[in-house]
Amino acid sequence: MKKLKTIQHKVTSPLVNMGPIKLRQPLPTQGIENVDPFLLLHHYGPYAISEFNNPFDLGPHPHRGFEPITLLFKGEQLHRDSLGNEMVVEAGDVQWTTAGGGIIHAEGPTKEFVKKGGDLEGIQLWLNLPAKDKMMTPNYQHLEEKQIPKLFSNDNKVQLNIIAGNQQQETGLIKTQTSANVFTANVEKGGKMEIEIPENHQSLIYLLDGEILVNDTAVIQKGENQMITFNQDGNIIQFEAKEKSTLLILSGEPINEKVAQYGPYVMNTQTEIMEAMRDYQMGKMGHLY
Repeated sequence: MKKLKTIQHKVTSPLVNMGPIKLRQPLPTQGIENVDPFLLLHHYGPYAISEFNNPFDLGPHPHRGFEPITLLFKGEQLHRDSLGNEMVVEAGDVQWTTAGGGIIHAEGPTKEFVKKGGDLEGIQLWLNLPAKDKMMTPNYQHLEEKQIPKLFSNDNKVQLNIIAGNQQQETGLIKTQTSANVFTANVEKGGKMEIEIPENHQSLIYLLDGEILVNDTAVIQKGENQMITFNQDGNIIQFEAKEKSTLLILSGEPINEKVAQYGPYVMNTQTEIMEAMRDYQMGKMGHLY
């Protein structure tokens, strides 16, 4: 039986400084530590990238214990990692890194994109790994926009992109370690859709651009409240676009384990964090120059 999930929180997406970069951070935010298993949501850009302005160039840095994910909406980035992967990520593509026991990666606009200039915009997600998988072998998955399964509303005003998880008859190509759905949607004004979400999943909708009505009760719009989280009490989320909109829909089965987090490491204890720092310094996470 269909039942709408009730709304838990409606929050803004405040700008924060990350070194030279200013970006939006709806998660974590005041009153919401995480939406287990999702630990962090950063919305960067759109930045007008040029040879004179290129703040988003993240040099080699380590990760352990979770999955850093980049969804690119505008522009072009180069991904490099200590596994030997070197991939150009274009608008609509996804880079899904499973840090596991340790990986070093770097990302930033390609030299060609910086030279010609243009807008860069993306989402970075941190998806937690359960304790049993925190030290798994690192892995990298790259999805091109054309590979991503898509669902359309009857009037074609909604395009739902199935990156990971399931929706109706479509299944995302990303292999996940836990039960999780990662969808994006491009919605024309007046476009409506119902999304099926398991009752036990924690879930959220984040709005990158536009204005939508959620579950016939709550409006979120760019520059105002931009994220809604839901209770674990129904199996449907509904949205309708009041203007042309771009949104992110996430859900996942909670891991329900203690989280110890420091910088680029997400483990279960402080001791494991110290071990991660030591292992990185000793070169055990590989090398990237």
